[in-house]
Amino acid sequence: MVDERQVILSTRGLTKVFGFGRNKTLAVDRVEIDLLEGEIVSIVGESGSGKTTFAKMILGLLKPTEGEIYFLGKPRDIRTRKQKREYWKNIQAVFQDPFSSYNTFQKIDTVLLDCLRLRGDGKLPKEKKLEAMTDACSFVNLKFAELTNKYPFELSGGQMQRLMIARIFLLNPRILVADEPTSMIDACSRATILDELMKLRDENGMTVIFITHDIGLAYYVSDNVYIMEQGRVVESGTPDCCILDPQEPYTQRLISDVPKIYEEWDLSTV
Repeated sequence: MVDERQVILSTRGLTKVFGFGRNKTLAVDRVEIDLLEGEIVSIVGESGSGKTTFAKMILGLLKPTEGEIYFLGKPRDIRTRKQKREYWKNIQAVFQDPFSSYNTFQKIDTVLLDCLRLRGDGKLPKEKKLEAMTDACSFVNLKFAELTNKYPFELSGGQMQRLMIARIFLLNPRILVADEPTSMIDACSRATILDELMKLRDENGMTVIFITHDIGLAYYVSDNVYIMEQGRVVESGTPDCCILDPQEPYTQRLISDVPKIYEEWDLSTV
């Protein structure tokens, strides 16, 4: 069956090198992917595999050393401030550490109002802005009336993560990059946040890219999986192909390192 969904973002030969000479580090090595509209993709690898550097390049937070990024079939051009703002209307991120994702001196109201300005609704009447912010908070089971005039540091980690998703609800981008979005919160909040991200995809047709080391998460939520090792994509395909029937030794080792309740754990290498 042919998938007729539009390719929304793709990379060709995407490479990032840090440093020079002997201190040079090849962080991302000629990565090529195609992301479809409404697709959920997981980029999986250990710390240092290059997955977060790759994410920062497609977000426009890092400049590639080589290669090209295409958005809606055209080479991405974000050289000017105006072009960056337009691009960021279409691609947003939820990061691993909610505590470093906010300006400590900005109240919650300002955080949400900035989202309305970015999407072009900065001149809405006050009542309409309040309604939009209340709806966004309700989507993630928060009450705006309890958050107004508070600072981010007055919230719990789980509330901060959910507020980040409320921002995404307001912005409604075409692509969401979720970089280890549940790694710092408890299991109950984790399930809630994953459910909210899935609702965004289902309701808005959003493409979601999970950047993760959690191979179980990748298996259960993804349409396609990319396995990264030392900056390269070493294996890609459906979760069933990559995780249930891995061909690469690196992927096999990642899966074997996941503790299994029904097997005796081998601690000889610890």
